[in-house]
Amino acid sequence: MEQNKQLTLVLGVIGADVHAVGNRILEYALTEAGFKVVNIGVMASQEEFINAAVETNADAILVSSLYGHGEIDCRGLREKAIEAGIGHIKMYVGGNLVVGKQDWQEVEKRFINMGFDRAYPPGTMPQEAIDDIVKDFGITQKC
Repeated sequence: MEQNKQLTLVLGVIGADVHAVGNRILEYALTEAGFKVVNIGVMASQEEFINAAVETNADAILVSSLYGHGEIDCRGLREKAIEAGIGHIKMYVGGNLVVGKQDWQEVEKRFINMGFDRAYPPGTMPQEAIDDIVKDFGITQKC
């Protein structure tokens, strides 16, 4: 991928979630796609996401949650970004974000209303997020 500027992405698993495998797969896929990835790991607080984004002048925050409590863990993240002076930052979220079987369109709407730019259901392949990031930032690709 050829880009005008290498984007910096903060990646992590929010809350009390210890699921690390998907996090590592995402880190690898995003790095291979040409992004600078700052992986804050698992069991990360909202403050850790915000602090890492501020410290690295990140372009986007990618939040993952697999244990079903993403809705609770993510509530207020956009407001914290605004308070930290990075209210413009792109925010993406994905995984098993809620407990039980719920209609994905409704779940997605709740996360968009929380201030996320995009939300992904369980089983989304990394390439879909990569394609969306490329589109969202207007990155030109040359093959």
